[in-house]
Amino acid sequence: MKQFIKTTLAVVLGIIICSMLSVMFFAALIPSQSAKPVVPKGAVLTLSGLTIDEQSRSLPGILEIGNTISFKENTVIGIWDAIQSINRAAQDPNIKFIYLKPETITCGTAHLQELRTALSNFRESGKPVIAYMDAATTGSYYLASVADKVYMSPYTGATYMLTGISGTLFFIKDLLDRMGVDIQLIRHGKYKAAGEMFIRNNASPENIEQNKEMITSIWKSMSAQIAASRSISEADLNDAIDNLKLALPQDFVDHKLCDGLVGRIELEEKLCDLAMADKFKDIKSIGLADYNAAAVPALKGAKKMAIIYTQGDIVDGNGKEGVAGDRFAKIIAKVRADSSITAVVLRVNSPGGSVMASEKIKAELDALAASKHLVASYGDYAASGGYWISNNAERVFSNPATITGSIGVFGIVPDFAGTLKNVAHVTVTSVNSHQHSDMYSLVRPLDKQEYAYIQKGIEDVYERFLDNVSQGRSMAREDVDEIGQGRVWTGANAYEIGLVDELGTIEDAIKYAASLGGEEDLSKWNIVSYPKSASPMEEIMESFGKTTKDEFSVKFRSLAGKIEKPRILARLPYEVVIR
Repeated sequence: MKQFIKTTLAVVLGIIICSMLSVMFFAALIPSQSAKPVVPKGAVLTLSGLTIDEQSRSLPGILEIGNTISFKENTVIGIWDAIQSINRAAQDPNIKFIYLKPETITCGTAHLQELRTALSNFRESGKPVIAYMDAATTGSYYLASVADKVYMSPYTGATYMLTGISGTLFFIKDLLDRMGVDIQLIRHGKYKAAGEMFIRNNASPENIEQNKEMITSIWKSMSAQIAASRSISEADLNDAIDNLKLALPQDFVDHKLCDGLVGRIELEEKLCDLAMADKFKDIKSIGLADYNAAAVPALKGAKKMAIIYTQGDIVDGNGKEGVAGDRFAKIIAKVRADSSITAVVLRVNSPGGSVMASEKIKAELDALAASKHLVASYGDYAASGGYWISNNAERVFSNPATITGSIGVFGIVPDFAGTLKNVAHVTVTSVNSHQHSDMYSLVRPLDKQEYAYIQKGIEDVYERFLDNVSQGRSMAREDVDEIGQGRVWTGANAYEIGLVDELGTIEDAIKYAASLGGEEDLSKWNIVSYPKSASPMEEIMESFGKTTKDEFSVKFRSLAGKIEKPRILARLPYEVVIR
């Protein structure tokens, strides 16, 4: 008995000690309530090493220093916060100029355009923007070209240079054939290419056509801005790119794309001259993240506006990943019920996804629009389901490079019979109550009657999509059908054919919503964002539940999930990245 008591006490003591250590460990991870960053007088605002996304959030990181463990936050800056900070810096007497290191900034295509617009507006205040690149890429140079002076390192090699933009399409039919998987694709729209990767080993002519026009349109909007900023012709710029004349840093100088090649010491001297500092170490600077954190709090009792961010695939359910239909329906309903909110900006950055989830979100947005002003702003994507939920806003703003439209629907029913028989050597027998009870079993091909059955559902969804856009955009159904058929458009093209109302940034959309709310001065608005970002501690706790295997599985499932079960989707077939 005495030994039992000793053992029990030891176990209890062990539990207590482990609990205390756990509390101490997590206490060390919780960020201290440090004071807000202070903006130094005569400072340089630096845009370097940034990750810009739709919403600001803090990502947890565990930093080991000596024998201790401390918490370090890695900040992702939301595009609206970034724009506000740059606008504020233009009027801030403490900020002398902006130093831009574009190749160290990670963001989407629309964010790139919106950030460039904000920097252009900053220059109008009379303060300069200085850009410096160690390695030029198409995206980084596009951003850098807005600056008053563009400098490059003389040591930059030809690994990355300005070469234009390109899209890459992958086709896995041959791989699926080897695995014995037969994908049965049912769709409406000759341009609806979302399922082509599963049923072809190359792109259809229609797919090539729409992609060529899309890529050309994106480059057109970028090249026009580059040429205007550098006082050169678009023809000269395109000639230099087409004929690979920009192989070396000096080539950028020769073609008037760069103001000089400078190393670190010379760059520091130039920055000292601008900052009116005797030595480089005397220059005071503040990063955009810290400058954003030093923002003036929103006015108490001000007019209230909500920004609802819909970012990622539209999916069914109530989960945290993507734009979950049930979850976002509740968020929109909450905003609608808040009588203090008079205007709402719906920020869409989604390639689409579930039709059912899109319908749920749109129903809530329709109800919201009946009592509040609703304005839409498009990010990188507002395609298929993303366009479905948003096209009937009072005003729709799109960036020129936004991928939008894709008014079409497709369904996928995989058949794994060949995989089971030829790869796994498994035979399957179905026992049914009715003739077609096993049509979704995924272990046999569809027959003609079943294919027609699913096609009927696809056609019904497409007709509803046409009605949706026809009513939302006040267009004839025939006209919507003509520009629909699953075809994707850039924002610039979408503006020309009436799918969006105006080319502009999220800032333009917010200003328009403010004017609808009766107060154009944004400083008198309290702007709140939905969904609410997770706290750093919540991010930590969630990260403890993940493993490297989990992260790999997520990436694998993003592909496999498209064919693992029968689905009807309104989704873009690809994603575009400007490097």
